[in-house]
Amino acid sequence: MRGIGVDVVAVERFAAQLARTPRLVERLFVPAERGLPLRSLAARFAVKEATAKALGAPAGMNWQHCWVETDDAGAPVLRLCDSVAAVAAERGIARWHVSISHDGDIATGMVIAEGEDAAD
Repeated sequence: MRGIGVDVVAVERFAAQLARTPRLVERLFVPAERGLPLRSLAARFAVKEATAKALGAPAGMNWQHCWVETDDAGAPVLRLCDSVAAVAAERGIARWHVSISHDGDIATGMVIAEGEDAAD
């Protein structure tokens, strides 16, 4: 294991922040994420924060350089590019494990970064 991160987002507080700063959605999320319901956006933001923590909070991280997709079974999959992918490669991260949950006013994201040398 190369890193672990977890983040919790209060959905109503996140909604208030988005209302105060409408362009925040464009800065934080890739186009495919932007149309999701508020709770899903909050959970995906929690995953982005958890990813930053797993990477050691690298300077210059662009929030749109990591995002969550779902696989055919509906499980979350972390996708990376550019600044985030470069830090992950530098740290020898080969696999990511992601968990997302939301219940009521709380959204949670957890990320585990696994190295190239991890046993299968």
